[in-house]
Amino acid sequence: MGPDVIRVVVVDDHAVVRTGLRTVLGRSPDIEVVGEAAGAKEAVALVGRVHPHVVLMDLDLADGDGTEATREIVAANTGARVLVLTMHTEEERLTPVLAAGAAGFLMKSAADRELVDAVRAVAYGDVYVRPAAARVLLRGIAKERAARSEREQFKTLSEREQEVLRLVAEGYSGPEIGGRLAISPKTVETYKQRIQEKLGLSHRAEYIQFAVKLGLFDH
Repeated sequence: MGPDVIRVVVVDDHAVVRTGLRTVLGRSPDIEVVGEAAGAKEAVALVGRVHPHVVLMDLDLADGDGTEATREIVAANTGARVLVLTMHTEEERLTPVLAAGAAGFLMKSAADRELVDAVRAVAYGDVYVRPAAARVLLRGIAKERAARSEREQFKTLSEREQEVLRLVAEGYSGPEIGGRLAISPKTVETYKQRIQEKLGLSHRAEYIQFAVKLGLFDH
């Protein structure tokens, strides 16, 4: 069971957009807009005061990112659920806000009826994601799983094999790697052979791609 009247806070840095959303939602007797915010900090503070059921959150705010505001709202455990309104369908924008705890996504171009349905769905505990956003999120999940699999593969290497992999990816030659690790070039080749057997990497380009995916250059 959900609330008899769904309390909503609208967060967008454009007043005309907030007015439009308030007007659309105001047509439904079971939805009440209890507050508006133009920025991330204002939104977090407002949610703490008025305790809405649903927060309509824009990602691009004047004083910050809607993703961080979403994270703070969810972490506060007020019971508010965040429905993201966005013009973006890029994986790098949607995946982080899902990780931050958003309960759904809706394109700003969506019809009025869809907005009302999305608010109701989120208020009643569902996750609202339309097909376009779902495809983006599934791509993100697939990449995450692939990266997790590669991290697990990386862990099968010995510490010295991991060092050799990093150095090959960074562009060092066999003799240079041998000098840095105080081993012979022949031993370096032995380690590279083991890496190929375990991970299937043979060319430097494959080493680089693998290292980039795992963020090895960040260490």
